[in-house]
Amino acid sequence: MYETCIFDLYGTLVDIHTDEEKEELWERLALFYAFYGAAYTPGELRAAYRRLTEEQSAGKRGVRRDAHEAFPEIQIEDVFRSLFLEKGAEADEPLVRHAGQFFRILSIDYLRLYEGTKEMLQALREKGKKLYLLSNAQKIFTEYEMNALGITPYFDGIFISSEQGCKKPDLAFYESLLTAFAIPRKTAVMTGNDGLCDIEGAKRAGLATVYVRTEISPEEPFPAADHVLERMDMKKLRDILLG
Repeated sequence: MYETCIFDLYGTLVDIHTDEEKEELWERLALFYAFYGAAYTPGELRAAYRRLTEEQSAGKRGVRRDAHEAFPEIQIEDVFRSLFLEKGAEADEPLVRHAGQFFRILSIDYLRLYEGTKEMLQALREKGKKLYLLSNAQKIFTEYEMNALGITPYFDGIFISSEQGCKKPDLAFYESLLTAFAIPRKTAVMTGNDGLCDIEGAKRAGLATVYVRTEISPEEPFPAADHVLERMDMKKLRDILLG
């Protein structure tokens, strides 16, 4: 029934919890910046980060923003670069990326695949399904997290919102993926854990939908998806997608 399977990432394939309010995060990040000539107190750095993300997100704020998404409608690298520049410190692309990734690592309490994720993806690949990722996220975080978890090779294409300048449920984000890979809508299905961003957005794009309720799903009624899983069950999800 379904030839193309499109997935959300966080809360759908990957279980994650982040906390950007930890005092230790800002203490260690301030030390990192000081190493490269940008001296901040932890409180000053936190305030500057908040100001810069708010400035760059002005007019772009979507319907939802979770900490693990990290302002997906902007390129977060610009924030970490500005934190160097505001202190008169030079920062090339690798240093900016590493600063952002250090921040991300400090914020993560846990990062793991849901049980059976790889087996489910492998089963779909073996049946000839095309697999794509459509994620509200930051490329400098998500690309490396997927590599660390070993799931990048399963996908035929990966679209991350920070690279597109828009996020789910914006129809333009869905259309960008569908157009780039010439995906037929009639045989494509979107799987996600967010009733508005993943399910309503996909339905507006003309896709079939699978909703999975997980611990980081928004508090909302179950959406009118084609298939609903009240809890994560990769075997059931595999059976639905295999048809």
